Amino acid sequence: MAQQSEAITVLQQQILATQATITTPPTPITAPTPVAAPVIEAAPPPKFTGERSQVVGFINACHLFMQMRMTQVGERSKISWVLSYVQGGIAEIWKDNILDEITKGTSLVNTAEELFTKIRQEFGEFDEES
Repeated sequence: MAQQSEAITVLQQQILATQATITTPPTPITAPTPVAAPVIEAAPPPKFTGERSQVVGFINACHLFMQMRMTQVGERSKISWVLSYVQGGIAEIWKDNILDEITKGTSLVNTAEELFTKIRQEFGEFDEES
């Protein structure tokens, strides 16, 4: 019995020694929490009614907003967004015609830049240089 007790004591000491040599597992590395990019405020464009004096300002305001807030947005959504600011005046009928063409699939406007070109052609100065 004394031998068994001594063997148990030796085994317990071995277990304690083994436990002491085992290091705790390393703390798992977690990815840093992503920091959200700051939201940059941008003024939306003014409503465009088709006045010639509004063309350049309207297009410039649209460009600024799209560059600041719509870099991940598709062209169709950009076209719809721009057209949503074409309201009233002679531009309202023009917008309805463009939307009709888009719906029917006959529109030649496939990008926001093409839409801006059409706006310039339809409502811009006859002689841009003057």
